Amino acid sequence: MNETGVEEKEPKEEVEKKEESGLEKEYWATGKRKEAVARVRLIPHQKEGGKIVVNHRPVEDYFPFSRWQKVLKQPLMLTNSLEKYKIMVNVKGGGISGQAEAIRHGISRALLKADESLRPLLKKAGLLTRDPRKKERKKYGQRGARAKFQFTKR
Repeated sequence: MNETGVEEKEPKEEVEKKEESGLEKEYWATGKRKEAVARVRLIPHQKEGGKIVVNHRPVEDYFPFSRWQKVLKQPLMLTNSLEKYKIMVNVKGGGISGQAEAIRHGISRALLKADESLRPLLKKAGLLTRDPRKKERKKYGQRGARAKFQFTKR
């Protein structure tokens, strides 16, 4: 008790829990492309290195065609770090191709946080630059962004 008659509680000691599964520091990054947004988590891992999980599904299930799998593994192949990290991704919005490229952008940015010396290599390959192209808006008095209504002479 202190002089005012109120009991003081001692702060509880927080116990740090460290997993023994070979985990070190996690690296988070966000990648974007068109309307797709990908939150990428890179985890240095010896046992499960090379494992990529997209929206709680293996990458082979989420992206069934090898073209999309190659696109998102591009920064890992370029930096020879495919087997070093376990990659967990949450992606939403856009189509399947935009999502694959958003994941590629996110992985590139996460690799940069993990190792700053990879910047020249990733920059030269153009993997750090967000592709600014988006869908052009539809204009009034027209059928689409550029397409016009069919012209009738009479």
